[in-house]
Amino acid sequence: MNSVFCLAGIVIKELYRRKDFYVLFVLTAIITLLLGSVNFFHEDKIVRYVKDICLLLIWLSSLVIAVVTTARQIPTERESRTIFPLLAKPVTRGQLVGGKFLGCWLACGIALLVFYLFFAVVVGAKEGRLPLSQYFQVIWMQWWMLAIVIAMVLLGSVLFSAPSANATICFAAILAILILGGHLHRLAAVQPSPLGQALSVLYFLIPHLEWFYAVRERLIFDSALLGWGDCLLAAAYAAAYVGLLLVATWTVFRRKILTV
Repeated sequence: MNSVFCLAGIVIKELYRRKDFYVLFVLTAIITLLLGSVNFFHEDKIVRYVKDICLLLIWLSSLVIAVVTTARQIPTERESRTIFPLLAKPVTRGQLVGGKFLGCWLACGIALLVFYLFFAVVVGAKEGRLPLSQYFQVIWMQWWMLAIVIAMVLLGSVLFSAPSANATICFAAILAILILGGHLHRLAAVQPSPLGQALSVLYFLIPHLEWFYAVRERLIFDSALLGWGDCLLAAAYAAAYVGLLLVATWTVFRRKILTV
């Protein structure tokens, strides 16, 4: 277990030595501050627009950080040949997969806290209040959604040789789920067999990331909180998919022949 935490710490340090996070944070901050400086910010609709755009930028930035950071983990280790001394420690391939996942997930969690701290300062200063429970629920749901994304990309990193191909395919799959995932069952109902049956099976197989994404609307429109039991069920749902994806990653990775 110590090996897993050590590998996770290396991933976290690596992320914050790179420029990805800083560039995305600065862009989000600039756009949000420009929108927040409009003369009619005190109107409710303007506040909602700014919150909507800022949250959209935060979700997009976190997805970029999660996908890009995870996609290069194992391929970079192989290209630089540092994977061989790692596995000779001895660190098992399962520990390597677990450490990379945990490091990317914790790094994304830290990035989320920074993004939402900025968001809370800007929006809280204008609205004059800070709904901490709503912020916690949105961060909680987004963090667990990113866990699924990271596990997906980690599986892709042992299936595809190039990080760029892995990142592109994963981005396309994530966007397709976010946009179309919730409509597959309705589409399946009007399609003839076997296409309708295939769409129904696909609907129940894919991780429904759009369920997690929808929670941001509660913060935008100041809606009632989710039940805490629902938040725990969402975490369990995400954890189940993460477990399946990590087992699949370990299964594929342990069969790979690593050559010098």
